[in-house]
Parts: sequence; structure tokens; C-alpha cells
Amino acid sequence: MTRQRQPGFFDVERRASKLTEMGDPLVGLNAEIDWEGFRPELNGVHEKARKSPAGAKPIDVVLMFKLLVLQQLHNLSDDRIEYQVRDRLSFMRFLGLQLEHRVPDAKTVWLFRERLKERGLVEVLFARFHEQLAAKGYVARAGQMIDATFVEVPRQRNSREENAQIKAGEPPTAWTEQPAKQRQKDVDARWTKKNDEKHYGYKNHINADEGHKLVQDYAVTDAAVHDSQVFAELLDQTPGPDGKKRTAYADSAYRSHERERQLAAEGIESQICEKGTRGHPLTDAQKQSNRSKSKVRARVEHIFGAQAAMGGHSVRTIGLQRARVKIGMMNLVYNMQRLVQLIRRDARALAGSLRADDREGASAAA
Repeated sequence: MTRQRQPGFFDVERRASKLTEMGDPLVGLNAEIDWEGFRPELNGVHEKARKSPAGAKPIDVVLMFKLLVLQQLHNLSDDRIEYQVRDRLSFMRFLGLQLEHRVPDAKTVWLFRERLKERGLVEVLFARFHEQLAAKGYVARAGQMIDATFVEVPRQRNSREENAQIKAGEPPTAWTEQPAKQRQKDVDARWTKKNDEKHYGYKNHINADEGHKLVQDYAVTDAAVHDSQVFAELLDQTPGPDGKKRTAYADSAYRSHERERQLAAEGIESQICEKGTRGHPLTDAQKQSNRSKSKVRARVEHIFGAQAAMGGHSVRTIGLQRARVKIGMMNLVYNMQRLVQLIRRDARALAGSLRADDREGASAAA
């Protein structure tokens, strides 16, 4: 009869080491991001004084923030993130948890995210991470690409009368006596149509750096808001070291005579695609110009593609304020992933350059 081996003290450590060897992507996030740098802002989550020292202490705010990062990376519901943290060694290691440690339950995750919403902390955390990016040398210096993408929410089955009341800013009279139903209805999301496709929900408007493909700023609106209405809010007016402002890239939906005039007055070069009108189609020269501009502007689609890969083009929340938290976290987590990619890319480039220098030195010596 084969004797079963008793678990050893170093078994978990050996398994974790093997995960690192196999390329656990969470290792890079833990190594390159200063998680403690977020603590001053996150501490505001527990500003409310406790009535009594009795009972369980609040779970560490940095751990909870990292848990939301995991949730966004893997597009998990509150229930599923609790399950996965309990089940996956890589998640536990990322959070700094041991088998005997307390794991936040789904309700705790929901409450923590609600507190971020109430205090408007996601925008603050997004800005704090940009300080880390700047410290590592990833400051936006190339062109600014402005674009938007739809973020869908579960579609509502309302009557025409109910939709009319919602648009008028009034809760439908049929819901006033059903508070449970009213809590499940999203009265902020809107329908819109683009290229014969209907969308319901919100929009993620971003300003991204052409060079590093990092999201520099963002805004969240309902889906019916036209992309061009958020352009001025997202436009970066900061002069670079040479005194010039960053060139603006966008598709033709953002172009107008007034916008071109404003950009010229503000000293910002416009690379916004031109659009034809009835009776005035684009000339061959304009089409060629648009193709050149689009080669740069299309880089923003790489960002939206990466966000879609982690489920970023749909949210399960109800209401604009909660959507802002989820979409803000999506932009922040994308930047975190992108930072790790940039650091690895630059490390490989440096290593290649050093090897080339060594080869040139060896050739000269020979």
C-alpha cells in the first residue's frame, strides 16, 4: 500500500515559485506598482468613526483596492471574485493572503466599491497613478488621441410611457410604489444608434498618449452624448518642454469649423480627420490626409481592444455614478497593465542595445 505524503511546510512556496516560472502576470503588477502609494487616498474609505472597538476590524484598504484590480482584470462579479480568491493561489499571493487569512466576501467587495463611489476616489486614484507613471519616465509627450467607446449595460424592458418619464427626469409613476423594482432600474443609461447598431448604456471618452498608449484622462457619459461634446473637457492644454502643446488626433465626428478655429487659437495642431458633406465630397488629397491621420489615431483602438479583452465594454452596475467607478477602474487597470508592458519592452530594448555594443566592442578589439 502506497503511503500518502504529508503536506510539507514549503509546499505552497514551491507551487508559488512554479507559477512565477510559468509567467504569472500578477507578479509584474506587484513588482512595478507602488501599491502603498494609494494608501493615503484609500484611508478615506474608513473615515467614519467606529462606534465600538468590538467586532472584526476592517480589511486593509490596499488589499481591497488590489482585489478590485483583480476583479477588473478578469471581469468577475462580486461573488466570483470571492470564489476565485479562495480558489486560486496566484490571486492569494497577489493580495498577500495566506490560507489561514480572512478573505473578503462579496458584500464587503460591494460596500468598498460603494465607498469609492461616494467619496469620488476613483478619479483621485487615477491621478495618483499618473504620478507613478511620471516618476518612471512615462510622461505624455506625443500626440493626444481622443475617442470614445460604448459601454453596454443590461437592457431595460420599459414601456414607452416609462421611458418618456425617465427622459423627463421623473421616476415613472408605476415604480413609486415598488421601491425594490425602482432600485433595479437604470434611469441614467440611454439608447443611441451608430452605423445601424443600437447601443444602450454609457460611453467611455478618453484622451490617450500616442507614444505610450496610456490613458491620460477620461470622462463617462450616457451613450446618447455625442463624442464631440466631451472633446474640450478632455483636451490637454499643457505645453511640453519645447513650449508646444500636444497635437490632437480624432476621427471626423469631432471636426467642425469652430473646433478648428479654437485649436488654432490655442496653439494646438489639429490632426482631426476631415469629413465630406452632401455636394462636397472629400478630394483625393483630403482622403490621403485622412489615411495618414488615421494611422496614428487608430492606435487608440488598441486601448479599447485591450479593455474589451477584460470585459470592459459592458458593466453590471446600475446608474451613472456606479458606471463611473467601474469605467474609471477599467481605465486605471488598463494603465497598470500597460506600464508593465512598457517596462518590459524598454528592458528588452536596453538589453539588445548592450549586446550590440558588446559585439561592436569585440569586433573592434579583434
